[in-house]
Amino acid sequence: MSQDHPANLLYTREHEWARIEGNTATIGITHFAVEQLGDVTQVDLPREGETIRKEDVFGSVESVKAVSDLYAPLSGKVVKVNNPLNDTPQYLNDEPYDDGWLIQIELSNPAETASLMTAAQYAEFLRDQDAH
Repeated sequence: MSQDHPANLLYTREHEWARIEGNTATIGITHFAVEQLGDVTQVDLPREGETIRKEDVFGSVESVKAVSDLYAPLSGKVVKVNNPLNDTPQYLNDEPYDDGWLIQIELSNPAETASLMTAAQYAEFLRDQDAH
């Protein structure tokens, strides 16, 4: 289970994750989201320098099954984009928590992290979803 939900990350109900390091957050999508999507074929991400707002759509992931919007877990300015995903979107399938990260942002409101779930809370959220 820990492989699916690394303990050092924070999670959203939309299945994004955030790794907080100082005033920077690395953002990606969870193993669960990748499993739901199937094989990822394309990723559409914002440009460096753009500002994203918590809960707003900041991009999309296209798979053989569907196109899914990406929702910002936190607000901030995009400082780095994982450009290799443009050519190799399967990194998302293979390594959603490592090579498959999406963007890094400089947090504009670090207090927003309090609204995200821990790995244990996210695992419980998934169990509850499963039960319905």
